[in-house]
Amino acid sequence: QVQLVESGGGLVQAGGSLRLSCEASGRPFAAYAMGWFRQAPGKEGEFVASIRWSGGTTYYGDSVTGRFTISRELRKYKVYLQMNRLKPEDTAVYYCAAHRVGAQQYDAWGQGTQVTVSS
Repeated sequence: QVQLVESGGGLVQAGGSLRLSCEASGRPFAAYAMGWFRQAPGKEGEFVASIRWSGGTTYYGDSVTGRFTISRELRKYKVYLQMNRLKPEDTAVYYCAAHRVGAQQYDAWGQGTQVTVSS
């Protein structure tokens, strides 16, 4: 089965930066897109960023546009999230997800990595 593993989370002061990584393993699969979502305690999950696997087109949530950058390594099924100018409201568990070809939506998820931004 496909497995997604996130890494790179941690504690950082407001205004700082972090880079998250996600790697897929297990059964080979064809990705339509991969992305990042986040969820803070007591809040709904929020879309952060996504990238089309073939063409590399990127999309960002309104709250992170201009500060975060998503990228990928095409043949390695790795995706990254560079987070700059972090704010306390960015504190959340960040999840990597894959939208596999043939699926209606994102259908593979990682366990998440904690990002905490102190004020």
